[in-house]
Amino acid sequence: MSATLEATKLAAFNDSIRQGLPQIVADLRGRLGAKLVAYIANVTETRAVRSWVDGERTPAPNTERRLRLAFQVATLIDRSEGDGVAATWFQGMNPQLGDRSPARVLHEDRTDEAMAQVLAAAKGFVGA
Repeated sequence: MSATLEATKLAAFNDSIRQGLPQIVADLRGRLGAKLVAYIANVTETRAVRSWVDGERTPAPNTERRLRLAFQVATLIDRSEGDGVAATWFQGMNPQLGDRSPARVLHEDRTDEAMAQVLAAAKGFVGA
């Protein structure tokens, strides 16, 4: 693994921890679109996404963890592969995830194990 990729992985993780949730959700909305962010967060309306960006509401702790993970993954993929790749990756069927999309895994399975599987699949995608 190259030093550059290792630095990218660390930077994506650090950004997911250091940034406030409104900024993270705004970035995700810009990269993935409000509908996909809402789907990952398991909310039925994009209005919830907007209210998180505006700081009017705060998601449940488990939802916040999924959003931070999605941000980390999207940042890692876009920095490694180019802008826009993360949105496609989140929606595509992934053989490492039982031919389910990463977005679907995060939507349906809110466990730490599912989040770890999505992160591992992202690392595999970028060659880490």
